[in-house]
Amino acid sequence: MPLQFLRCLVRPSLFPIARQPIPRSSRAPIAALSRSAPSTFPIRAFSASSARKSTYNQVIRGGRQSQKARKLRSPALANRPEMKGVCLKVGTTKPKKPNSGERKIARVRLSSGKVVTAYIPGEGHNVQQHSVVLVRGGRAQDCPGVKYHLVRGALDLGGVGNRITSRSKYGTKKPKAA
Repeated sequence: MPLQFLRCLVRPSLFPIARQPIPRSSRAPIAALSRSAPSTFPIRAFSASSARKSTYNQVIRGGRQSQKARKLRSPALANRPEMKGVCLKVGTTKPKKPNSGERKIARVRLSSGKVVTAYIPGEGHNVQQHSVVLVRGGRAQDCPGVKYHLVRGALDLGGVGNRITSRSKYGTKKPKAA
């Protein structure tokens, strides 16, 4: 019985309560009935977390401020996993301290019209100007301003040759068993 009562509180529509018919002589106009108390239990809003109350000091200072929306890590993709683009320029850049070397990058015009700088992962590549590539999010940590990666093994960008480990990241098929 207590369980059914709790279910009534949560979803009263599933458990209608038997109503007594109102005698004809004591019937009120429809407008008066609508103003009277409802015959079913009101639907209560349940929440796992309660609403945060402001502290006294917060009220004095002007109440709680709503948090700003977080900035996107890869804004040019606009909440998409990847996007097609055309290479405008392919080159190298030097990483920031303390690393050294030559990092391969490409300037890519996405299908949305935005131009971004993308990192080309793996050893060697066949990307050149006018190559059609697939761009995903993910920054190159030691290259300032590079917030995107090119997907190896998709469209015009080939996979890494003779790759044995982590092949799925670099678009390489499993070598034939000889």
